Amino acid sequence: MGGGISIAAHEHGRAVDANNALDGEGPFSPERAGSLPAADLIRLCFSGKYTEKQLLKRIAGKAGLNAHLGTNDVKEIIRRIEEDGDAHARLVLDAMIYHVAKNIAAESAVLCGEIDAILLTGGLARSEYIVSRLRQRIDFLAPVHCFPGEDEMGALALNALGVLQGKRPVKVYE
Repeated sequence: MGGGISIAAHEHGRAVDANNALDGEGPFSPERAGSLPAADLIRLCFSGKYTEKQLLKRIAGKAGLNAHLGTNDVKEIIRRIEEDGDAHARLVLDAMIYHVAKNIAAESAVLCGEIDAILLTGGLARSEYIVSRLRQRIDFLAPVHCFPGEDEMGALALNALGVLQGKRPVKVYE
């Protein structure tokens, strides 16, 4: 959970379903629009108001919390909520949390409800505000474990090195 929010179901060590958060699919996030109504998006594409590049920025980069609140800084948004009593910021952030929970629950169907655990990762997993509200909505599905931080690049590099050194097998996904 960071600028985009990926949600994936894993079965026996393999990702069997996932959203394309890079292009804005899934829940809206600090910088992504999330899944959008197709007809409205088509109308916007053919409105003549925007170039392709501008529209792509409107769904990934300058979207989500950034579009609604003028920032992608969740610490700042939480400060506005807790110190300034910003009701609009609370509404938007709570809506994002709702959509994340809804997308996690949807992945439970992929696994026929047989979920061992739900893992929350990324920079947003550092936020007690976000994690506590997510837990309220999803902990009935399975135990929720939180691993805050952006460790994906280090994990990729470590595993690639293991393959290059012959210490890990190459996995081929077909």
